Amino acid sequence: MTSSRDELGAMIDGLVRDIPDFPKPGVVFKDITPLLDDHAGFTAVVQALADAGRDDAGATVVDKVIGMEARGFILAAPVALALGVGFVPVRKPGKLPAATYSVSYQLEYGEETLEMHTDALAPGERVLLVDDVLATGGTAVATASLVEKCGAVVHGISVLMELSFLHGRDALDGLPLTALRTL
Repeated sequence: MTSSRDELGAMIDGLVRDIPDFPKPGVVFKDITPLLDDHAGFTAVVQALADAGRDDAGATVVDKVIGMEARGFILAAPVALALGVGFVPVRKPGKLPAATYSVSYQLEYGEETLEMHTDALAPGERVLLVDDVLATGGTAVATASLVEKCGAVVHGISVLMELSFLHGRDALDGLPLTALRTL
């Protein structure tokens, strides 16, 4: 398993590939599938993302982990298992079967709407948001607003990569951010 931040960053750089002009011209998509295919790399990333949900002594300090559709699911579910807590999916409209809260926001290449079950979180629960990439911050901010609608509290945001040139951190309004790799 990777031990230092520099080693983790180098591993991520070696296992995430750029796909130009996907899903739209001008966008460089960060393809995480080679990372997911590498057991040691995937394990190291999950453990590092989960650290944002622990205190300095290693104790879990969150009640739930939230993953945003779709690649956030892939990372957030094993993070929830690593922390010993439940997983909550945040989905695109019409994908959840029970009553939902909904929020719309701007992406770096369009507009999106996300939904979460109204009973997914109990008031006062502390949650860790997990996603693959922080770009403009729209998805994280929208998800944080869904958490607030449930009366829960965002403990922090943990992402595989932060695209710093898109200034997403600025949109987070002081929410704690852990980015395993900043580009």
